Amino acid sequence: MSDKSTALSREEREEFLSEPHIAALSVASGDEGRAPLTLPIWYQYEPGGELWVMTATASRKAGLLTRAGRFSLMVDRLVPTVRYVSVEGPIVSAEPATPEQLEEITRRYLPPEKAAAYVETAAAAFGDQTVFRMKPQRWLTADLGA
Repeated sequence: MSDKSTALSREEREEFLSEPHIAALSVASGDEGRAPLTLPIWYQYEPGGELWVMTATASRKAGLLTRAGRFSLMVDRLVPTVRYVSVEGPIVSAEPATPEQLEEITRRYLPPEKAAAYVETAAAAFGDQTVFRMKPQRWLTADLGA
């Protein structure tokens, strides 16, 4: 939506994106005749900064992110009003994930009593992970209710 009456201000969109929503990540599939790969993902963002996601290094998603060099992320909510923020931009770095980053992103989404067990399980199940950092470049936003 590009209707200016429903668009969020810079402060509103950055604050909304900094909340722990489950995002939909989209990255070019690189295959002619195929749509972009779109998957749910946890992310981390602080207003004014870079956004980052973490994924298994050996995954298709990591390969596509590396090849495309950019991705988009969309987060939304239904209450108290329908609101969304979509952001797209270039990948500015990709580095091996640290245990501290896995713990940070887990604590963003899970209650404290579940975080430690998830970190242990994820470290074993996903193997090596990579953190992809994106510089937000293009934004689409709306709040569809008062």
